[in-house]
Amino acid sequence: MSRGGDAARQRIQQLDALCSQVRAVVHDAASCVQQVRATSLETTHKDDRSPVTRADREADALLRSRLTALYPAAWLSEETADSPARLAAASVWIVDPLDGTKEFIAGLPEYCVAVALVEDAVPVLGVVHNPATDEVFWAVRGGGAFLNGQPVFVREGNRMLASRSEIPRGEFEPFAGRWDIVPTGSIQYKLGLIAAGRAAATLSRGPKHEWDVCAGALIVEEAGGRASELLGTPLAYNQPFPKVKGILAAAPHAYSRALTEVETVGAADRMDEFKSQLGS
Repeated sequence: MSRGGDAARQRIQQLDALCSQVRAVVHDAASCVQQVRATSLETTHKDDRSPVTRADREADALLRSRLTALYPAAWLSEETADSPARLAAASVWIVDPLDGTKEFIAGLPEYCVAVALVEDAVPVLGVVHNPATDEVFWAVRGGGAFLNGQPVFVREGNRMLASRSEIPRGEFEPFAGRWDIVPTGSIQYKLGLIAAGRAAATLSRGPKHEWDVCAGALIVEEAGGRASELLGTPLAYNQPFPKVKGILAAAPHAYSRALTEVETVGAADRMDEFKSQLGS
């Protein structure tokens, strides 16, 4: 074994040990989410009219306190005011304390707590925990992907997971008849299901926040799949404007097929958001 190989293996072992601790923290955040679910949701709305509950806020506070104590890094989360200080940090936690809030409110078992650790714009650790189904997906870079302790791998096929909110907008109409479209909540959960081989592909033709996709995209890649922005651009994280230009994640052949189709169809009008933000 070369020194480089030894160093890589040692790094994976270090990340595995950290990931075990992170899963314990995420488990507690997931339990917090379920406790709120069993009591009072106290739903309010953000400026963009998206819902937020007490579970979002309490899980975020728990995660921030314990993860930053476990491994000091900058912080980027859906429920915490952003700070430009993170841009100078070598490491950052990218967190969605409750992805799939609409499903959570509706009582659909398709919501997750998602945590990723990013180093130099690249995720090295990801955990996605669905507390309603007790499914825990995780991966560290170079170490494979797992679901509840068992290795998982992507699987080819014709099954495409689609956002419950994007289907009514007509954003999946171009794929109807070519794919078996399955409505599913939480993009992070969809990414976990792709990694576990329960569907071949998922995509979004509009912008996604970094915290929407970071953990799950790593898990897909470690399960043998491919994950990128909608039109194939590599995903990068801890950016000044913390959004990505859509998402495409799939088993390798399904990815190539879907990418050809989205190159023809293009993005949704919602992607115009980047023109005002980035001038592109």
